[in-house]
Amino acid sequence: MRSVLGLWGIVAAVCAGYLAYWPVPAQPESWEAPHNPGYIDAFAPNDRLGQLEFLDLAGRKGPEDVAIGPDGLLYVATHDGEILRLAQSGGAAEVFAQTNGRPLGLEFGPNGTLYVADAYRGLLAITPDGAVRLLADHADGTPILYADDVDVAEDGTVYFTDASTRFGAEANGGTLRASVLDLLEHSDNGRVLKYDPVTEQTTLFSDGLTFPNGLAVGPDGSVYVVETGTYSVWRYAPDGSQRELVIGRLPGFPDNINPAQDGSFWVGLVSPRNALMDKLSDRPGLRRAILRLPDSMKPAPERYGFVLRIAADGTVLETLQDPSGGYALTTGAVTAADGSVFVSSLTESRLGVLRP
Repeated sequence: MRSVLGLWGIVAAVCAGYLAYWPVPAQPESWEAPHNPGYIDAFAPNDRLGQLEFLDLAGRKGPEDVAIGPDGLLYVATHDGEILRLAQSGGAAEVFAQTNGRPLGLEFGPNGTLYVADAYRGLLAITPDGAVRLLADHADGTPILYADDVDVAEDGTVYFTDASTRFGAEANGGTLRASVLDLLEHSDNGRVLKYDPVTEQTTLFSDGLTFPNGLAVGPDGSVYVVETGTYSVWRYAPDGSQRELVIGRLPGFPDNINPAQDGSFWVGLVSPRNALMDKLSDRPGLRRAILRLPDSMKPAPERYGFVLRIAADGTVLETLQDPSGGYALTTGAVTAADGSVFVSSLTESRLGVLRP
């Protein structure tokens, strides 16, 4: 019996030593998670996403963003690097372009160019005939490791987010694993960049952000930025000199932001907040121990569909939800001219649509 107890004591000591001292890629920092309101009041559950129709993506997965082209067709980013093109009514999807990376944010410019925030490659431009050109993979001498979302101002300036300057999406096993590392570390290393199509120069717009994710340019030129790590949406002056909080204390991890109608915006919540991670926000040592666990034991997104529409001042106007997780890890939505709302997802194999 003593030998058995001794053996278990050695095993326990080895496990404790592993959890305490084994090297990890991230160095968590202390912060204070804001109050989580939960899914009540303006965020009260509903099943409106249960009414989704679905558009087939020919076996592709991960329609992280969708853009409506000048031709009225849908352009959809996919996990395997392809950007698909299909009619708003559905039907067969065709391959418009292959980025050889992981396209995330999509947005058309005034000249018909499709700008792509590619998590593996940087900022790309795709011509109407599908030719892909790299515009930026560095900014201020620093590699762009996780280009995430993009939008274009009226003057042609292209704004885009570099969600993490520490954990590259390709180098860390994909976008999801890299985002988990960055959010666990919480070192405010993300940034917003802007590309000038005339000078072809990429410069810093704002930095010091915890996983800046979605981005949208408002009608007045203001730049709206989703900061996933603080559950917030910020509004920046067009020159980046000032910012103000639009909405904070969201009950989930916000992802994309896209203009809806009448100056409002769609914001996707990819997953509900993780209560344990919030509780450990000021316990970096324990978060470091979690990083030493197998991936199967680390925090993972919860399957729950959620998109909200907010006014420019942050007032919640409506929410679209699927508590069952039938269409989950929702990243955002876009509104077509006829009022149809196309809902995107990080992992699903179909594109959702709510018809008017």
